[in-house]
Amino acid sequence: MPKQMLLILALAVITASAIIALSQTNPAPVKKSQIDTAVNQAKLLYNSEKQRGRDFSNGPCLSNALMPGWVVDIAHNPRQEIDNLVENQCAAFVEGSAQHFVELDINGNLIRAK
Repeated sequence: MPKQMLLILALAVITASAIIALSQTNPAPVKKSQIDTAVNQAKLLYNSEKQRGRDFSNGPCLSNALMPGWVVDIAHNPRQEIDNLVENQCAAFVEGSAQHFVELDINGNLIRAK
C-alpha cells in the first residue's frame, strides 16, 4: 500500500475517533422538564425501595434504567469514600450507556441531577 494511502487512512481513523470522543463527552443538553421527571421517578423508586426495607447506608446504585439514558444513585452528603467504590456506582453510567443521573442522599433528598 502506498505511503500516501496509509497517511490518508490514518488521518481518517484519527478524525473519526476524535468525533466519537467529542460526541460522548458532551451529551445533548437536558430540558428542565426531563430533569424534573427523572427526579420525581427517582424519588418514587427510592420510597418504594425504602418501604421494602432496603438498606441505603452503602450508597448503592438504585437503578441503571430509571428512564432511557438515566440512572439513579444513592450517595452520602457530604460524599464519603464508600460512594466512590465501583460496586456502589451505577454501571450504566460508568460504562457510558447512560449519560444522565439523579443522585439522592441516603434519606432520599436530591443532591444533584444532570
